[in-house]
Amino acid sequence: MKFQLSSGSVLASIVLASFVTASPLAVRNSKSNTKQMSTSLGSSAGALYFMTNDPNHNFVVSADIHSNGQVALRQAVETGGKGSHGAVAANGPDALFSQGSVKTAQATKLLSAVNAGSNTVSLFSINPNDPAQIHHIGRPVNSGGEFPMSLAFNAQGTQVCALNGGKVNGVACFSADSRKGLTPLANTVRSIGLNQTTPPSGPAGTTSHVIFSEDGKHLIASVKGVPPTPGFLAVWDVAADGSLSEDFQKVVPGKGGLLPFSMTVIPGKNAVLATDAGVGFDIFDFNSQPKSAGNSSVVPITGQGATCWSSFSKQTGNFYLTDVLTSEVTEVNVADNLKGSIVKQYPQGSGSGTIDNEIASVNGKDFMYALAANATTIDVLSLNAPGEAAGIQKLQMASLARNSGLALDPNQVQGMTAFIKA
Repeated sequence: MKFQLSSGSVLASIVLASFVTASPLAVRNSKSNTKQMSTSLGSSAGALYFMTNDPNHNFVVSADIHSNGQVALRQAVETGGKGSHGAVAANGPDALFSQGSVKTAQATKLLSAVNAGSNTVSLFSINPNDPAQIHHIGRPVNSGGEFPMSLAFNAQGTQVCALNGGKVNGVACFSADSRKGLTPLANTVRSIGLNQTTPPSGPAGTTSHVIFSEDGKHLIASVKGVPPTPGFLAVWDVAADGSLSEDFQKVVPGKGGLLPFSMTVIPGKNAVLATDAGVGFDIFDFNSQPKSAGNSSVVPITGQGATCWSSFSKQTGNFYLTDVLTSEVTEVNVADNLKGSIVKQYPQGSGSGTIDNEIASVNGKDFMYALAANATTIDVLSLNAPGEAAGIQKLQMASLARNSGLALDPNQVQGMTAFIKA
């Protein structure tokens, strides 16, 4: 990416002393509260994970992914922290205003989750032979700010960065080790400087998502605007030792962009697609001068309510976006010239509240998994070809979870990520 840091944009860093470091030797906590929902012989193709985000006891819920792409709930493991809900006029789904609250690292077989109500981040190991089984590594560590709501692993799975969205907002990064757990990395606590509260007031004006660029040389955080003022992306350089540049480059969307939310890398293009809850989606082209947005563009989705989450299918070459208000999945194509267009839309049921989503490849075929918060279901779509997605399952979760002693609050559940067996 061709970024040039502007002068006079130095932001005050949060002191590293605010961190609570991981225990010297990370021991798996066999006494952690685990709620079993079903048993498995380890014959699954992989696992799917989301969070309860419960304000009393946050749990990571795992589900087996079968060879046909369908899923079955397996267990829930307490994170050691608490969830939270952003401050809104009316309570509803998308409690964290974010994407990426729980993430996996395929390379190192790790899973990390935020605890927004505790200002901490938890780390787990994934059993590669039975991925629905996860185990604590060490204790939760301080997130380096307040209200952590999104995470990003680097490609090697050795570094994880947290995006904090509360009064103390910005990013902080950690080394991720299967024995030592999470250890704060020097020179990675960086402020965005938003005038926010804890919990944050939104969704407008809040942070949303953090990712690494495709080449791993930049860390990118999205910030929603407060209409008519547009939001922006905050971009830091990442050094070889994982440290971040002191300042971030502020990159604004194209004309008409308002609320950049989730970000998904456009492969091989030095660009990202960002959902935009105020319009549809934005395309950020980093090959041009970022401050002027260059060839960046904004694509409206007619009738959209709040398009906020996105993922990419290698098999179809298209992006899939979810809208919490219309409960529709929108399939999007981005051409070689970075022009975006809508391919097709797939209704998931009026009022079901589709939020976080993930795409995983199982036996050479891509499947999309969408968390439908209001319906407390996981909606599974088989991505058969461009423009030919088909719903194959709506996993009803509430009763099964309740039978195991776990309550799933539609206004709290958040996140969606997957791990597929090698």
